[in-house]
Amino acid sequence: MSRTPPDALAMLRELIAAPSISSTTAEWDQSNLKVIELLHTWLEELGFSCEVMPIPHQPTKANLIATLGTGPGGLVLSGHTDTVPCDPELWKSDPFRVAERDQRLYGLGTCDMKGFLALAIEAAKSFVDQPLKQPLIILATADEESAMSGARALVDAGRPKARAAVIGEPTSLKPINMHKGIMMEAVRIEGRSGHSSDPSLGANALDAMHQVLNELSAFRNELKAKHRNSDFRVDFPTLNFGCIHGGDNPNRICGQCEMEFDLRPLPGMSLDGLRNAIGERLTPLGAQFGVELTTRPLFPGIPPFQNPDNEGLVALAEKLTGHRAQAVAFGTEAPFLQQLGMDTIVMGPGSIDQAHQPDEYLALDQLRPTIDILQQLITRYCL
Repeated sequence: MSRTPPDALAMLRELIAAPSISSTTAEWDQSNLKVIELLHTWLEELGFSCEVMPIPHQPTKANLIATLGTGPGGLVLSGHTDTVPCDPELWKSDPFRVAERDQRLYGLGTCDMKGFLALAIEAAKSFVDQPLKQPLIILATADEESAMSGARALVDAGRPKARAAVIGEPTSLKPINMHKGIMMEAVRIEGRSGHSSDPSLGANALDAMHQVLNELSAFRNELKAKHRNSDFRVDFPTLNFGCIHGGDNPNRICGQCEMEFDLRPLPGMSLDGLRNAIGERLTPLGAQFGVELTTRPLFPGIPPFQNPDNEGLVALAEKLTGHRAQAVAFGTEAPFLQQLGMDTIVMGPGSIDQAHQPDEYLALDQLRPTIDILQQLITRYCL
């Protein structure tokens, strides 16, 4: 016999109490299966048909595709199940236990973004006994905060299919129709060490890296000059030198050096095209300095996102929220759902300003408006 899932706040408490950190650092990385199990149970109780999709080569990670109703079209409400790592000693309360104070709900993932998943289920409760003309799909993904492996698995599988998708990242309930991409790349130089008293005894990797930095600085200036989009606060592609490691002693010719950088392209720019352009500039430096120079992506990257259709979901979200669609610099799963053919926006409760830092919170006054807006979207796309 089925039963009604707990209310939104009770669901959020259980979700926060199920740690699901994803990280590129193995000792921090955790499974998301407990979160998937909770969502699966609640949605199945409401009559959703649930599919748990294991992530290839990651036995402790999975997506959940939960569907109410049948047929083509419909609406996807999507959220990621993982969080970033945290430093519990910097929090005023336990990050894995929801603490309510100052009209806010504190906890790791409250706004980014387990809160949205709880509110999406709460919004869906009103529709379980109604004859949906098109399906409502609640999608929960893995590893958004690290490799986007959950979203990539969806693209590879070609599911789910729907007419529209809302990704509930924290945007203060303002629709987002555009964001930059994210590339994280590495340049590694293998030189030849030797005694510093005679430069001819080796090939200095730091000397070569100095020229790499010059070339990438020039490339950065070219990107800024050629590519602009006034919808963004920082209206040009950015390239940030993030970290560098090389050598071991002042009196030794540096034998190897590695540098990592971050590049944020604007919509319309190709990740592969940028990688090819960088390779063409840097590869000749290997022969010039007598070193072995290689470039590699630290992860596959997140494409830029843009929804150019101002008459579909974007227009409806603007009408329901009273806010014009905006552009943001952070990346999301939107380009992956868009690849599946869905009219996609990013819009959810809470602010990105509260994400990824101690004492992350979701304001209580965001809960009811989120439920109301989601119910209006469900009515529009599913009834």
